[in-house]
Amino acid sequence: MTGTGRRLRPGTAVTPLRDGLHLRGRRGSVTLEGSAALPVLWRSLERPLRTGGLDVLLDGLEPGSPVRAAVDAVLAQLEAHDLLVTGPPPPVRDPGPVGPWLAVSAGRPADAAAALAATRAEVVSAAVDGPLARAAGRALEQGGLPVTYTRDAGLPEGRIHLRAHGPAGVTHALAAALPAPTGYVTSPDTAAGTAATATALETRLAARPTPAAPAADHACGGGGATAALLGGAAAHRLLCAVAGLPDPAGEGDDDRLLPGLPAVLLVDARPPRAEYRTWVGPRPSGAPLAPAATLREALRRVAALGDGRCGVLPDPGPADLPQLPVPLASCAAPGRPGETLTGGAPRLDLARLEVFCRAAGLALGAAGSTVGASPGHALGRALRAEVARRAGTGTGRQPVAPRRWFGHPQARHWWTALTARLAVPARLHVFRVAPGEEVYRAVVHRTGPDGPVPLGDAVEATPGDAAACAALAAVAAVSAGAVPAVSAPAGAAGAGLAVAGAPGVGWEEPGWTGRWLADTAGREGAFQEAMGRLAGPPRPAPRDAPGGELAALLRAFGFTVLHVPEEAP
Repeated sequence: MTGTGRRLRPGTAVTPLRDGLHLRGRRGSVTLEGSAALPVLWRSLERPLRTGGLDVLLDGLEPGSPVRAAVDAVLAQLEAHDLLVTGPPPPVRDPGPVGPWLAVSAGRPADAAAALAATRAEVVSAAVDGPLARAAGRALEQGGLPVTYTRDAGLPEGRIHLRAHGPAGVTHALAAALPAPTGYVTSPDTAAGTAATATALETRLAARPTPAAPAADHACGGGGATAALLGGAAAHRLLCAVAGLPDPAGEGDDDRLLPGLPAVLLVDARPPRAEYRTWVGPRPSGAPLAPAATLREALRRVAALGDGRCGVLPDPGPADLPQLPVPLASCAAPGRPGETLTGGAPRLDLARLEVFCRAAGLALGAAGSTVGASPGHALGRALRAEVARRAGTGTGRQPVAPRRWFGHPQARHWWTALTARLAVPARLHVFRVAPGEEVYRAVVHRTGPDGPVPLGDAVEATPGDAAACAALAAVAAVSAGAVPAVSAPAGAAGAGLAVAGAPGVGWEEPGWTGRWLADTAGREGAFQEAMGRLAGPPRPAPRDAPGGELAALLRAFGFTVLHVPEEAP
């Protein structure tokens, strides 16, 4: 007997184990262990699950009995791992590959088949008999869609647009192009959005370095095999969009791809390579990502924005910089040919984030712009920079007694690294920025016959934190071959991201890096309030400010862009 209830997803393979089962399907798998009775139970379940007789089997089981409880537990696991479908069984003899594909892939195969049946495909290209157009058309026909070919002389040679037409017009569209030297397939979008994405992607690919390949290979676009790959991939994405299936970009569990943002498939002919990359165009239209909650998540977004193929900003890394006594990261300075941004932090991941935010602020091109991975991170960076600007270097200010900061383990560590390990003659000046506020500034100068040279500075909530961050910045500057100018202090602004989601370790000493970051993160909220009373709150960067497209792109990735008006201190 068969019905329209729940059944095992077609194509699911089952392997009995000594004390359990392993089930694997196209989109999910699960291992059930813990009882030698599981394989026996499965022998009773498998046929009803495959034929649609599950409801009859369940009706014959006594509610609340141990057997019914065991069956319900197995079914719950199958449901959770996408191994059950609901609907009528597929035809015994399907005339083509579409039915079996939907049965294996779709949650509701009948609904997916109905959506495909109500759709026709259009292949638009400059040459309707081009290899990519024909390859995509063949793949769409094999997917069950009627296909028409349309010539558009305005399209670049080697690019095609695929459109799905439903009863109400174009429902989905995407673009694909042969390697020149990099081919691509965009994510499904509207017809207008597809055209804009393809143009922006081609512009971005042309501006980024690509793998070296012989010129002859570029001219031929990689040959018939590459055209077949791109055409099939484009058709697959369009068919999945029409049928309501998940986008193929999400099937590989690629940690580089950001959930919630579109991805493009990039294809190189020589050497053969195809991979998905996160992509957001210059004018994002969808909902932005939520701010990053952890440092790891923030760095995933940094890697996507700094992607070497289609990113818009440099991705900082350690390069060939020394990593002792302080971790260092660097990247090219946007808009400043030949210049490099370098920064240090207690950990390399924090250094990467700090240098990226500095690079993004430079790329925006507006004075007073500050970028952060979250609202709190951006606010901390902006307020520290503004308080430092207003407070000056402390000339004529009463310094804080050295005993108030030299006992700080991190301050002592970095000051010793600077003056003893690196043998730099230096002076550290720590002072309170304003009476009644727990806001302190520390400035490190190299001393010498030519006068003091600034090496590092910081604004923090305690004299010890300020001294530690300023000394660390000085060690980083010396280790990197210091540039003449000192960057705006970021200090411990990223500490909250660094400790978020990380389990606390009770045996850490107060002077250890992890404990120090946790302590500074705990002080950050009150510290930002104190800085705000001194400097006033920054405001979101205006939409029409210079670098507006980049600012919109940063916001789409969950970053925060703030603007501090330049006023006299």
